[in-house]
Amino acid sequence: MRFLEKAPAKINLALDVLYKRPDQYHEVDMIMTTIDLSDRIELSPLRTDEILIVSENRFVPSDHRNLAFQAAQVLKDMYGIREGVEIYIEKQIPVAAGLAGGSSDAAAVLRGLNRLWQLDLSLEELADIGARIGSDVSFCVHGGTARATGRGEKIEKLPAPPACWVVLAKPTIGVSTQAIYENLNLDQASHPDIPAMIEALKQEDYQGICDRVGNVLEPVTVQLHSDVQQIKEHMHEFGADAVLMSGSGPTVFGLVQHESRAQRIYNGLRGFCDEVYVVRMLGGRVPLD
Repeated sequence: MRFLEKAPAKINLALDVLYKRPDQYHEVDMIMTTIDLSDRIELSPLRTDEILIVSENRFVPSDHRNLAFQAAQVLKDMYGIREGVEIYIEKQIPVAAGLAGGSSDAAAVLRGLNRLWQLDLSLEELADIGARIGSDVSFCVHGGTARATGRGEKIEKLPAPPACWVVLAKPTIGVSTQAIYENLNLDQASHPDIPAMIEALKQEDYQGICDRVGNVLEPVTVQLHSDVQQIKEHMHEFGADAVLMSGSGPTVFGLVQHESRAQRIYNGLRGFCDEVYVVRMLGGRVPLD
């Protein structure tokens, strides 16, 4: 018996940081949406009472450092599960890219184990559990398009963006999320207009969405990693309608309405960046099987 789950990547159409909280987390206000670039999670019961992570990607940890492992452990501990599970992770989402690949894997494990272990938990209950694992896991449990506030665990569903193409480019650099937040000066930051982005989504206003993309972390990452700025400039040069860094980076995405232009941007970026993808905006809820 095997259970399969898709784990879609996300991009931030808007990301704002409001202040640092007493618990040392940052209060955020984000608009996130899923894209059609997904990991594939396969869950199989084991005879032994253990959590086994299997992946052909050498950058995927097989122990407690893996959010998918943590998701399984939390469910086992909460509900007294004395069964083991093998979690096979087929990676398509770049690792440490600002696309919530690890968080989406954890969310897929929560959904899949809910079925495998017949826990009968709602998506809202799974999202609450996901908040214990990571800030983006709650959103990834639901998928689709949403506003995420608090430290990312408070989810308000939003309409999906109009259909379009998304070009992703990840430079071969590592970005420390902690370092980005430590270098963020909120007094000097330019904050995106979250309410205006929400209105553009509700109106299905593609140009309005493009005009309002913004990420308060982007200038910090650009200052530390010039490759991000270079990719942004190339995307604009090749004709993207909107260009933004996702999360704390380093992946940059461009929005495009026409496939031919998306392909032109892809071809142009391949000379500067090894990891380039062209995918569709997903936007709707994550399919549960």
